Amino acid sequence: MFLKRRSCGFINSSVVLALAISSLLFSTTALAYGSQKEKQKEKQKPTGTPVMWVEPADIQTRDLFHGLGGKEMMPDLSQITFIREETGGYSTKYRVKDGRGRTWVAKVGKEAQSDTAANRLLWAVGYHTEIAYLVPSVTIPGKGALTNVRFEARPDDIERTGDWSWDDNPFKDSPEFHGLKVMMVFINNWDIKDDNNEILFVPAGEMGKGELRYIISDLGGSLGKTGSFVSRSRNKPEDFLKSDFIKEVKNGVVELNYKGKRQDLFKGITVEQARWLGERLARLSDQQIMDAFRAANYSTEQMQMLAEGVRWRINALVALK
Repeated sequence: MFLKRRSCGFINSSVVLALAISSLLFSTTALAYGSQKEKQKEKQKPTGTPVMWVEPADIQTRDLFHGLGGKEMMPDLSQITFIREETGGYSTKYRVKDGRGRTWVAKVGKEAQSDTAANRLLWAVGYHTEIAYLVPSVTIPGKGALTNVRFEARPDDIERTGDWSWDDNPFKDSPEFHGLKVMMVFINNWDIKDDNNEILFVPAGEMGKGELRYIISDLGGSLGKTGSFVSRSRNKPEDFLKSDFIKEVKNGVVELNYKGKRQDLFKGITVEQARWLGERLARLSDQQIMDAFRAANYSTEQMQMLAEGVRWRINALVALK
């Protein structure tokens, strides 16, 4: 009996050892496989021509009410299906499907209007943007009846590949990049951070080839006034209208009135760089500017304040010497 028990103990120990070795081998293999998958994923990251801006030949006729998506892409509100709540950012956001089965991210709250209107202004002068609409009222199942909801498209054929950096991107020395910086102060967007930027991979871009479109995805911190955490505002037309834009011009350099995040980005902008943007904005009609704010469902009084502020800023850019 004693020998038998010893024999069984030996067998059990062998089994345990074999299982331990097997488990170790499996873990090692799984880690190796996981690492390989990560490398493959990195290798498979889409490539294309980096694009931030395209000269808008049709700027005088662009439809700033419907924006980039036009009438065709407007969300079908006949049936809304709730998918999930999106995390991150200042505003509450829900991923939903519309009546035609298209996916959208619905933003609720104070930023919905400013995000939509600022999107229109950037697109008007040639910058790539999100496809977005402001829905005055909609019922999202499980979330209730909501007002002023921004619907931002998530097309199946466009891949979101990650953020881009204000400090390191392919456009740092280009007119459009300097123009974009001026545009951020133009709309009083104080929330300048890489998290708000996005690279969209479009398989068939303007030239029929793959493009990596560098956009600012979140413009909600606009159309108020810049400043500290206590003094800044978003989506406040009266603040936007009262805010200064250009402090002074000295030795060919424009000092902008900006007190938001990343103030370092807005130093050293030349008159030529600022005028580049002004010359394009100046081609917009008063009706187009009003349409950008009408698209965001502002009241008549708010639209007039915002349009007045925009036209005053355009004239200030054009007058730079």
